[in-house]
Amino acid sequence: MPTATITETDRPRIYVACLAAYNNGRLHGAWIDAARDPWELWDDIRIMLQASPVAGAEEYAIHDYEGFGGVRIAEYEAIDCVAHIAVFIVKHGALGAAVLDYYNDDMAEAREALEQRYLGSYPSLADYVQELTEETTTIPHNLLYYIDYRAMARDAEMNGELFTIEIAHDKVHVFAGY
Repeated sequence: MPTATITETDRPRIYVACLAAYNNGRLHGAWIDAARDPWELWDDIRIMLQASPVAGAEEYAIHDYEGFGGVRIAEYEAIDCVAHIAVFIVKHGALGAAVLDYYNDDMAEAREALEQRYLGSYPSLADYVQELTEETTTIPHNLLYYIDYRAMARDAEMNGELFTIEIAHDKVHVFAGY
């Protein structure tokens, strides 16, 4: 299973704002690296709230985020959920973010797809189908030119046997369906 390198500027992070300051017309918050244990995020949020220009600030909201790919982070998303998503994305890179987005942020489904159903990356789904067919089937030479691998790939995708995720223009990541 491939992993993409995440640089320090690509790491998932959240901007957590102090709601007491916000409701009083002042901006106060902090960008927090989200790919850590949840308690570390809670510590950073507590420190940000203690430094608030409004005494006794207790409430916060996530007002921005970056480095999560297509995954959406809600304003009041649970911090432990944010941390788990961020760690998953750092571990699996852009492919992990794309798979998580494909499964509508269902971490269990995304993890299973990457760990148990990932079949590799290919220039196209037809290339995967051709490789699989030629490795597993003896095809008489006189029939080679009659096989339509694009149609086979389309059929496999349409009936749920395979699905693909594309994160670069020149290759697709192939997964076994359910």
